[in-house]
Amino acid sequence: MDTEKSEEFYSRLKVELSNTHSWPSDYLYKFIVPTDTDKIARIHSIFDNTGAVIEFKQSRKGTYTSISIMVNLNDPDAVIDKYKQVGEVEGVISL
Repeated sequence: MDTEKSEEFYSRLKVELSNTHSWPSDYLYKFIVPTDTDKIARIHSIFDNTGAVIEFKQSRKGTYTSISIMVNLNDPDAVIDKYKQVGEVEGVISL
């Protein structure tokens, strides 16, 4: 995603999060990542010390791992910040 489209997406997301949640609030992230211990560890480290509950589930063939992360965050900017950090991990799909 190019920078302009990315910023437009995050701007819309911020408005939607502001309108649909009372902050601070629990937020559920869902990602799919190729099964790679380094990539999974990087995503896990992004949520270290946040009190996040993280669940992993491998695909039937073990090629991909789905990651569900429930975490309490202070505001929409914190949600977007985590999406941007996870977006730096190659091959991650955000749902």
